[in-house]
Amino acid sequence: MGTLAESLVSSERIVFLTGAGVSVPSGIPDYRSKNGLYMGKENPEYLLSATCLQNEPDKFYAFVRDNMYYPNAEPNVIHEKIAEIERRAGKEVTVVTQNIDGLHAKAGSKNVVEFHGSLYRCTCKKCGMMVYAERYLESDKHENCGGTIRPEVVLYEENLPEDVINRALEAITKADLIVIVGTSFKVSPFCNLTDYRKAESVVFAVNQELLRLPFQYTMIQDNAISIFKEL
Repeated sequence: MGTLAESLVSSERIVFLTGAGVSVPSGIPDYRSKNGLYMGKENPEYLLSATCLQNEPDKFYAFVRDNMYYPNAEPNVIHEKIAEIERRAGKEVTVVTQNIDGLHAKAGSKNVVEFHGSLYRCTCKKCGMMVYAERYLESDKHENCGGTIRPEVVLYEENLPEDVINRALEAITKADLIVIVGTSFKVSPFCNLTDYRKAESVVFAVNQELLRLPFQYTMIQDNAISIFKEL
């Protein structure tokens, strides 16, 4: 099977499946670790639900505004190396990310599927107008129509957009190499994407927590920053 570096060189179609651990070195907390976003918060999954947005928009807005946005965060070496690999001639690289922070695009990746949406795309629920995130952070009320602004992220109780699923599956079904990075790979349907890989595709997982996947893969149980610095 060879090393990850060798597989990156020899593969023509590569998919990176990335999670919160990729952005932690950029200063963005994950969700459920001891220093994560949910630690010490009462009922955070409700606060990030469609029900909360509908019934208690002020409470939803306060939680998202005060806990989710890190506009000064910069891409780290993982984002940068993935973008660099995509720039290589003859490589078809897709990033399918659980992250909603926009750092893959900020690093220069062009082919990014934001599986759970992005905090930096906001729209008014009433009139449908797009609103810049900077404006949303000032107020969740749209000055044009008085409607409630929301970030275009997939909340608890909401379905993933069909086009997002289709783009992710199209990339996975064509991939020669799949690299899972910085995710426990337990959240469905993200963790089910590998069910649609080609039988001959090579899979690597780079994560500090051991993953147990029901197919052949190579586990690199280490800090992803260290691994990507060496690529």
